[in-house]
Amino acid sequence: MSGSSDDERWIGDFRALNDPARRREIERRGEFFVVEGIFALEALVVSRYPLRSLLVAENKLDAVRKLVAPLADLDAVPIVVRPPAELEDITGFGFHRGVLATARRLPPPPVDEVVAGARRLLVVEGVNDQENLGSLFRNAAALGIEGAVLDPTTADPLYRRTVRVSLGHVLRVPWARSDRWPGGLDGLRDRGITTVALTPAADAVDIEDLAADPPDRVAFLVGAEGPGLSPAALATADLRVRIPIAAGVDSLNVATAAAIAFHRLSLVGRGRGRGRDRR
Repeated sequence: MSGSSDDERWIGDFRALNDPARRREIERRGEFFVVEGIFALEALVVSRYPLRSLLVAENKLDAVRKLVAPLADLDAVPIVVRPPAELEDITGFGFHRGVLATARRLPPPPVDEVVAGARRLLVVEGVNDQENLGSLFRNAAALGIEGAVLDPTTADPLYRRTVRVSLGHVLRVPWARSDRWPGGLDGLRDRGITTVALTPAADAVDIEDLAADPPDRVAFLVGAEGPGLSPAALATADLRVRIPIAAGVDSLNVATAAAIAFHRLSLVGRGRGRGRDRR
């Protein structure tokens, strides 16, 4: 492990974090992503993604050293240490968590690898709001979802805001991209997985009816705020399911709706076990 560094190359990794267009260019060129906060760093340390560099406030250095100490290749990871006020100048916004890291991007695993053996899955179509996507992953981790499949248009799960909102759980819940959409949903059915599309449509099945006799393996299909799921995705799903809400309310936030559905069909704490050990 190195001490504080003046190497502008590493400080440059963290500049202009409040400029999404510039960040996409910087991170795409460097093939890395940024995580923010101690919870996200904790998830990164035990994830498959190699730690690349650290930017740490002086008052957070001891805690960070303890957290990353178990890493085998730590000597190769530069740690840039600065006063908290200087961190704000570097990143471009008020930075209060005192911990930033970069990690090397890796190709996502194949869909078959993510879904193999899983009994509860999340499938996402067209979700481009970074905070909604992060909330989906946080809820998924909390409620026993064992993997996620994203359509080609869903936002980057490794974008800093998504990782932060997920509390790092986007680095814990395995996810893959489906190149075939919505045709890839047929592959889930072939594996004995029932695809459940969440929709506010009045003619959809009540979630309570499904919870009374749930399928053994379920993939919850959710869409973006506003447009919701595409007609093609809805037509391909095995079931269309709704969560009853009060009259006069159009719909629930996508992450909220997903959390309710996850919980109603959750295997966590109900004596039915998990499909596989994800440690």
